[in-house]
Amino acid sequence: MRLAELSERSGVSAATIKYYLREGLLPPGRQVNARTSEYDEEHLRRLRLVRAMIHIGRIPVATVREVLGHVDDDSLGHTIRLGAALWALPQVPEPDGGEEDEHLRGVREEVDSVLEQLGWTNALALRTISPSYRSLVVALAAFRRLGYGEGVELLTQYAETMHRWAVLDLDFMETHASEVEQVEVAVLGAVLFEPALLALHRLAQEEETTRRFGWAGGAS
Repeated sequence: MRLAELSERSGVSAATIKYYLREGLLPPGRQVNARTSEYDEEHLRRLRLVRAMIHIGRIPVATVREVLGHVDDDSLGHTIRLGAALWALPQVPEPDGGEEDEHLRGVREEVDSVLEQLGWTNALALRTISPSYRSLVVALAAFRRLGYGEGVELLTQYAETMHRWAVLDLDFMETHASEVEQVEVAVLGAVLFEPALLALHRLAQEEETTRRFGWAGGAS
């Protein structure tokens, strides 16, 4: 397809597509002549991914470029390729100054205990480099500083629930044929589907709250 058709099918303006091409977010099309290129379904799929990351996920162009670099790096093994792409996405910020305190140390010990109890040996092995591990510790430590705490038992139950979620994610990801498509789906899921699941979680909380406590005014 030509640029005009790619623009029409994607809903992205030709000017924006040209910008994505210049920034390396979209691979160049097949050169037909000096002024014309042909694009295919892979360009359309990638364009939709880029659009979602920038305009829905509000991810900076430089970060999008880094994520896509990992998506397209076929020199990496499947696991590393997937992990690198997801790790490049924005994470929970580190605490001011990156300083250790009793809350960070305590939470880290609890998280390690939970991972060991669950047999998540790979997560334990990657904890020194995993932004997901750091994000979890930082977020829980902030919770603790406000005087709240969930405890190891509850954290373990949440982790077990998240593992079931991860199984569903990977099962769906593997329905796509190529490794590139699988990693793209994982990235798209992190950008779009995680917020949807968060919204579903809050809807479930609303439902359970109403079941337990009834509507305002005492109606059940």
